[in-house]
Amino acid sequence: MFTKILIANRGEIACRVAATARRLGIQTVAVYSDADAQAKHVAACDEAVHIGGSAPKDSYLRWERILQAAQATGAQAIHPGYGFLSENEDFAQACQAAGLVFIGPPASAIRAMGLKAESKQLMEKAGVPLVPGYHGADQDPALLQREADRIGYPVLIKASAGGGGKGMRLVERREDFAAALASCQREAINSFGNDAVLVEKYVLRPRHIEIQVFGDTQGNCVYLFERDCSVQRRHQKVLEEAPAPGMTEALRAKMGAAAVAAAQAVHYVGAGTVEFIVEQPGGYDAPDAMQFYFMEMNTRLQVEHPVTEAITGEDLVEWQLRVAAGQPLPKQQSELKIIGHAIEARICAENPDNGFLPATGTLQVYRKPACSSFAISDVRVDDGVREGDAISPFYDSMIAKLIVRGDTRAQALARLDAALAQTQIVGLATNVQFLRHVVRSTAFASAQLDTALIEREKAALFDQQPVPTALAVAAAVAQLLQAEQALQTTDPFSRRDGWHSHGTPRRSLQLLQGGTPVAASLTTGHDGQLQLQVGDTTGRLDWQPQGDGLLVQFAGLRSTAQVHVQGEVRHIFTPQGAAVLELPDPLAHAGEHGAEGGRLTAPMPGKVVSFAVQAGDAVTKGQPLAVMEAMKMEHTIAAPADGVVQELLYAPGDQVSEGAELIRIEATA
Repeated sequence: MFTKILIANRGEIACRVAATARRLGIQTVAVYSDADAQAKHVAACDEAVHIGGSAPKDSYLRWERILQAAQATGAQAIHPGYGFLSENEDFAQACQAAGLVFIGPPASAIRAMGLKAESKQLMEKAGVPLVPGYHGADQDPALLQREADRIGYPVLIKASAGGGGKGMRLVERREDFAAALASCQREAINSFGNDAVLVEKYVLRPRHIEIQVFGDTQGNCVYLFERDCSVQRRHQKVLEEAPAPGMTEALRAKMGAAAVAAAQAVHYVGAGTVEFIVEQPGGYDAPDAMQFYFMEMNTRLQVEHPVTEAITGEDLVEWQLRVAAGQPLPKQQSELKIIGHAIEARICAENPDNGFLPATGTLQVYRKPACSSFAISDVRVDDGVREGDAISPFYDSMIAKLIVRGDTRAQALARLDAALAQTQIVGLATNVQFLRHVVRSTAFASAQLDTALIEREKAALFDQQPVPTALAVAAAVAQLLQAEQALQTTDPFSRRDGWHSHGTPRRSLQLLQGGTPVAASLTTGHDGQLQLQVGDTTGRLDWQPQGDGLLVQFAGLRSTAQVHVQGEVRHIFTPQGAAVLELPDPLAHAGEHGAEGGRLTAPMPGKVVSFAVQAGDAVTKGQPLAVMEAMKMEHTIAAPADGVVQELLYAPGDQVSEGAELIRIEATA
């Protein structure tokens, strides 16, 4: 076994590898960029080496610096994590040339599976079922258009060297193909340095089911069952679970055998995932009719590997280290069993109600459910951040992974909802409440799964207010009064509770919820009882401290609540969900004016990719004007109204901050 390894990655996967290595008595070396100098993964390792600037191309993708760091610190092997260099055949070969063990498959396997088109040709020879499509080398746009026409719409354009949902576009009409192809190729170049694509039939009612495989240097290969990753947004996974609901033993064995055949076709060593698209021609309740097709093989450990660990009791990172050290697989196929059900939720810095736009900021509050990290347990959190850390625009938007396990799927669902309710993040937008909506939705709870679930159930998933406004206001007011009581003095004229020497005191509060005014008033009786009015709802307000929060009662509503104050904003967390209220200070905003018209601003920090207009162009509402890239994804910015472009204020390639004015438009009447 190794005595020291270097982890060529960051975030939660670097922390995950460091924890397993420590348990095995292996020392670890972290690498870090300018942005990650104080990161959690740096503290988690025994040593750390600075490798460059904040952008990945200046640090985590500079493999020559990573090799130098490994040699300088005496590391014997390099664990690439996932993303960055984990599927880079040149890096794997460079490790070998430098006398270092690459903890992953051989470069030949990465090369064989790294390009989607070539890998599908290889799988066809191995007898693995394929989705109908075009996987050829000729990338002439006119040819690709003809192939799409031949296959029949809808089709899916996919970057041949892609992964993680990047460089992928669904095209439902022939006239949209050219624009989608150009956008897909731009994103592929930016993410992978290769703009080759393939075109495939878009399978209707598809499920995304993948098989975890593992091979060793002795020629053994096993599969550790399946994961269902069908719940996706923008072709990126949101929830993953194992085993796949509705999976029959016969289909599991057939898919497992196909996955092992795929791995053996390229003499695979280490952890890998064979991904299948599964068609449900008989509907959600007809598993016997399901048909599966090979999509791709990810030649690395996957983000969602913890759900496989949870149902098998195996530590896949430990398996990686042992296999890379030349040891045989810890278990053979007959020894692997499924125990219970596990679900993973990806907690991301993004705004689901605004097109999942990525968010940046500081984790001013970061509270996790009671859990056991890096272990097989009922509740587990894998993360690479701490309270006070910043989520920057340089890397992906994932903050943490929340993994739960239960004896049954229903028990796992209940545990996941409870754990999400205990997750409190303040300082930037997240998808925590959205995840709760998905978990509670009828479609997900009843396992009516396909990759269109989020779009199909959008009415129940977006713009929801699970906390009644009256309860949210009551909690905010209770917290305000509690804070004022802490400042109270014995002088009655300095009291902050509305005390009057005569008459009934009345206190008016003007709040905002999502920009909508909410009027509230509070009266204090001479007996000290408080009456709160919120809109048309009136009742007695009572509260008392409970743990780190309050037990609030108002107008027949009763709930515990934690209220975090950030300036004028109150972040309220209850078992039902979360709410955000503003309590503006009128004096602080005196003299402010409304936002100017005729301005188009950046919805998030990122890089300007291109403009589709120039000064003098007339535009119509909804027309695409510019493309921005943030957190490795492209985002199209459309005109908010009809008008004429007056000026472009940035150039392609410029980095801009959130709220920066990009285009000046003169609105037409």
